[in-house]
Amino acid sequence: MSQVPRRRGRLLLALATAGVLFITGCTASGAPVEPAQYDKIPAESGTPVDGGVVTIALTPGLTPNYIYPYPPAATGGTVIGYDLMWRALYRTSLEGEPFDAATSLAEEPVISDDGHTATIALKDHSWSNGKPVTADDVVFTFDLLKAAIAESPANWAFYTPGQFPDGVTVTAADARTAVFSFEKPYNPSYLVSLLQLLYIMPSADWSIAATGGPVLDYTQPENATAIYHYLTGQSEDQSTFVTNPLWQIVNGPYQLSAFEPTTGSFSLTPNKKYSGPGDSRIERVDFKAFTSPSAVYNQFAAGELTTGRLDASFASKIDDLRKKGYNVYGAPSPARFDGLVINFDNKVDNFDKIIGQLYIRQAMQHLIDQPGYIKSRGIHSGTATANYSTGGLNSAYPPEFGDKATYPYDVKAAEKLLTDHGWKVDAEKGTTCVRPGTGDDQCGEGIPKGQKITFTIASANDPAFVGARDLAFVSQLKKVGIDAKVVTKSLNYMYENYGNSYAPDNADKWAMQDFGAFVQTSYPTSNNAFNTGGSFNLGSYSNPEADKLIEASTFGADPKALSAEVTMLSKDLPVLFFPTPDNLIVWKKDLSGPPSTFRSMLKFVYSPEQWYFTEKQK
Repeated sequence: MSQVPRRRGRLLLALATAGVLFITGCTASGAPVEPAQYDKIPAESGTPVDGGVVTIALTPGLTPNYIYPYPPAATGGTVIGYDLMWRALYRTSLEGEPFDAATSLAEEPVISDDGHTATIALKDHSWSNGKPVTADDVVFTFDLLKAAIAESPANWAFYTPGQFPDGVTVTAADARTAVFSFEKPYNPSYLVSLLQLLYIMPSADWSIAATGGPVLDYTQPENATAIYHYLTGQSEDQSTFVTNPLWQIVNGPYQLSAFEPTTGSFSLTPNKKYSGPGDSRIERVDFKAFTSPSAVYNQFAAGELTTGRLDASFASKIDDLRKKGYNVYGAPSPARFDGLVINFDNKVDNFDKIIGQLYIRQAMQHLIDQPGYIKSRGIHSGTATANYSTGGLNSAYPPEFGDKATYPYDVKAAEKLLTDHGWKVDAEKGTTCVRPGTGDDQCGEGIPKGQKITFTIASANDPAFVGARDLAFVSQLKKVGIDAKVVTKSLNYMYENYGNSYAPDNADKWAMQDFGAFVQTSYPTSNNAFNTGGSFNLGSYSNPEADKLIEASTFGADPKALSAEVTMLSKDLPVLFFPTPDNLIVWKKDLSGPPSTFRSMLKFVYSPEQWYFTEKQK
């Protein structure tokens, strides 16, 4: 799959992760950190001065390699500054709103009473070449998206057959009004979250199928396909990202000025035609690629970075960073949950039959000591919060059980679940099925007598807490005779190879995987992630009840539908839940701007056009 964000795209953005038992060096020392040390964000202050270069740390493992705003899955990478160069109809908000009205291209959609039509008025924005952003650009973008997925569902990482953009048409009522028509109405909140993925492209300049070729009628499917082939072909040539005039036509606050194909580092300069909020006082924005969280910290410590996200395992160094002239703010990412992804289609040692039993998943969840992981200096050292649901923390759509654990850490409870269902638990020799069959006190369908429970966990290699928690989980499994082995892989390798929805031939190569976090929109439905056939259903989870509830939260109007979905999934365990770690945002004290623009970095949303230095930079 490809894309996000930023990442190559898993629906749920996958954050960088790691595979060692103990956090090394300075991060492993000291008492657990209290969130009160970093949970307050400074107010905007100082007198703006023009100029200066902002250097932003890219998250390790999530470096860009594509520039067309809709990368196909085969690229396995991230789009260069897509949100800063091309804006979506609606931009993500972290302030409790459905979208950020100030930086979005459009006004709030007006939805008809029957839900079959959404009328969207565009604001007065222009392209960097001076041409206006029009409803034709919206239609063009949509038609190219449809052409892409008509050729292959893998050509848009967020596509699930039968859903958006299927059954949807877009027309231009006038230059500033786009009308979306739906065969099947969407939940209004979910619709806005979908339109946050629709990055608008310039129809007047990109409707070509060859360099210097004629402008084509993109409403004709064959032309849209030809245009799509041309644009994606151009995007494969990283050496021309800066020089290709196509990519200089943007509607966001920045244009690309430099790109290093070998590292993924890139630079942006202001788009002088951008009419959104912010004075673009910053001369240039450099995004710098890193291979590890420790390398990011070292650059902060040396004063070489202006801002960026820092792994919370370095929270013990907050005072040092402040003494070096940095602000530090931290909190969990909104709508994030950390889950150990289960592969329900892995047939090695009958793992699919074993893990398909709910009592097995319940037993395993009982073996995850979330409070212990949070306190552990080898894992979170206080910089995380317990979470047991797909809705994440502080969600507007909480599960019925609130923030309490449905399957709290309890080794005895895990052992009892196994013995009650026909297993002989032996921590030394391995737990064995002794009562095969489908009865309530038997192992379950397809599990033969003498079967042991053994499997492999693929663990991403950054940041360190991921590998640490995976090894801690394995040690708990051993207490009830379950034999699991951790194999460390790079994040990009896991993205490219471990997902049944896009790499089904590798289904028997992984049984569980831990790539870090799932980060969702403000409307955190698991559509695409846990519905049967979902484009991001990495582990082939399938449950008719889940499908029905996800359908209701996606297409229904019941405001309680999403809470019902979250409740059911959190109890049925399509993944095993880990604590949600905090993220630290670090920035120099002489850099200022609206507090919301720094808080939004928790979700990889950057707004340097609204920042400014308060001191002249050398």
